[in-house]
Amino acid sequence: MNNADLLDRSRKAVWHPCTQMKRHERLPLVPLSHGEGAWLVDCDGKRYLDAVSSWWVNLFGHGEPRIKAAIKAQLDTLEHAMLAGFTHRPVVELSERLAARTGLGHAFYGSDGASAVEIALKMSAHYWRNHDRPEKHRYLHLGGSYHGETLGALGVTDVPVFRDAYAPLLRGAIAVPSPDWRQAAPGETPEQVALRAALALEAAFERHPGEIAALILEPLVQGAAGMAMYHPAYLARARALCDRYHAHLIADEIAVGFGRTGTFLACEQAAVRPDFVCLSKGITGGFLPLAAVLTTDTVYDAFYDDDVARGFLHSHSYTGNPLACAAALAVLDIFDSDDVLARNRERAARWSTRFAPLAAHPRARHFRHLGMIWAFDVADAPAGFASAYFAAALARGVLLRPIGGTIYFMPPYTMNDDEAGMLADAALEALDAALAGSAEGNDVAVA
Repeated sequence: MNNADLLDRSRKAVWHPCTQMKRHERLPLVPLSHGEGAWLVDCDGKRYLDAVSSWWVNLFGHGEPRIKAAIKAQLDTLEHAMLAGFTHRPVVELSERLAARTGLGHAFYGSDGASAVEIALKMSAHYWRNHDRPEKHRYLHLGGSYHGETLGALGVTDVPVFRDAYAPLLRGAIAVPSPDWRQAAPGETPEQVALRAALALEAAFERHPGEIAALILEPLVQGAAGMAMYHPAYLARARALCDRYHAHLIADEIAVGFGRTGTFLACEQAAVRPDFVCLSKGITGGFLPLAAVLTTDTVYDAFYDDDVARGFLHSHSYTGNPLACAAALAVLDIFDSDDVLARNRERAARWSTRFAPLAAHPRARHFRHLGMIWAFDVADAPAGFASAYFAAALARGVLLRPIGGTIYFMPPYTMNDDEAGMLADAALEALDAALAGSAEGNDVAVA
């Protein structure tokens, strides 16, 4: 099959996510044949460096042989069984190993990031109900937050292009100011921005005494807000405030977990243990859908009762799928055997030097880096910039999807130095090309 054949069939049969489909009259889909390491290859053989890890899921490159081998081995024993009333080795071992890494146990499984957020939100409210505190059913979330697009997750998401069409369907959550350090006043440090935002968080708790079930946040990096980065001091203050006001802290580590910010979990950088941790995306290295919510024994014990109605009856058909769990176990093995976090620190230091010319571009603002994430904002980005940049980068063999006027890199950890250099050069050329050109329509502020 060639590109033209697959494009024609896809347009007729597939409704693509996060897409105004009419745009593909002007900007064709990329018809993929296969992946190799950091690269995606189309049906005519053109290669694209996957600099966004296919929506942040691919940790170790496409076709990583150890993850493939784990999935193939699991196929010989058990492909799937319902987890209600049954259990199996991969889900038990994965739960044990995640608990050892996070300090949280009793993993509850879903299929994707949004389902993890739904699970955590429901668990939190149900916990308070089981403790005869049904009035604690509201949530705090950060300005610019993104937690998914199912209705519960969308209710704590603060991106208008996703929320507005469904506003009548959503419960009212309470937004608090983001600690995004780009909002610093002259002379203000990132830590001072974080502490100022924490004062606003405290005020929100005080305005709603006894109502707040949980604060949900993306630790250290708010992805859909344009890779908004903030100081760990905010996480420490948030933990203390949640303790003071008897609310849960939900850490949405879906995008930032598994080493993306430099530590296995971002919360580690503030020495904070949340009440809930939501995991997905990189958990299987980009091979299969899986999500997990880890929580405390205190939360688990609130549901442990003879009364069925006090149990957590949420379910997904593919909860704890053995193939996905086997892939996740292989991912954890790679972290251990390859000393991934230490190697990532070495890679990041080299690549940051290679990316420095982007920071020096006259239209670049707020160049920032944390772990294996790099981002900068384009000053006075014209209408249609994100689409124009996406097309310009593809023409240069690189997959990059700006978030509005923010360009970011979140590559597979196994990208090599030559590929990093190619990425830097192509990203810079695409920036000049996109600024010189134009594209119709408004950009969707998504990754």
